[in-house]
Amino acid sequence: MVHFLTDEADVSVPFWVVDLESFRRWADSDDVPEKSRILYLKGEVWVDMGTQQVFTHVEVKTEFTVVLGGLAKSLGLGKFFGDGLLLSNVTADYVGVPDGVFLSTETLQSDRVRWLESERDGGCVEVEGTPDLVLEVVSRSSVHKDTVLLRKAYWEVGIPEYWLVDARQEPLKFDILRHTAKGYTATRKQDGWVKSIVFGKAFRLTQRPGIAGHPEFSLEERCSPCW
Repeated sequence: MVHFLTDEADVSVPFWVVDLESFRRWADSDDVPEKSRILYLKGEVWVDMGTQQVFTHVEVKTEFTVVLGGLAKSLGLGKFFGDGLLLSNVTADYVGVPDGVFLSTETLQSDRVRWLESERDGGCVEVEGTPDLVLEVVSRSSVHKDTVLLRKAYWEVGIPEYWLVDARQEPLKFDILRHTAKGYTATRKQDGWVKSIVFGKAFRLTQRPGIAGHPEFSLEERCSPCW
């Protein structure tokens, strides 16, 4: 079954896309528009052609990529990838592109993940397995996908932390969901700060008026014992 999350349904999903491997072949073809965000989960395909809002979506993703990517590199914690990394997990029967993915050094050196190359162009295009953290920023077309479908899928994949952000209105929402035996549980906050076990730090996302009145977002971090 194919689900379109927006009305701009100009993507045709071939009839032969029936499982994870066939979805991979289709996703690696020229038939999939670059701007489309596609998801395969347990035999069903989800296509989101919605436009991403610049300030409450693209800028938020950029802020997380700059801060978390910088921390991962400067502290030698691993690698943080912004939007564009194809993530899959055979056990959960899932393939998708999160807004952000973090792989710790320990995970990169283990057999928990493996890199897959494109049959068409060569080079790594996908990571298969279980990362340490995924990030999703909610948009108008992705509310159900991010808060229900992916929340369950990422839990089944076994991802320790799911970072979920909704900056479309004030006050903004920023949660770090931790993996438990019965599902994800939101981490308790203190003055907006929320702890990440994966990074060993506390984080807070703030918003203020920026240039020409557009919102400006800042991801602050500090050591966990300091709060």
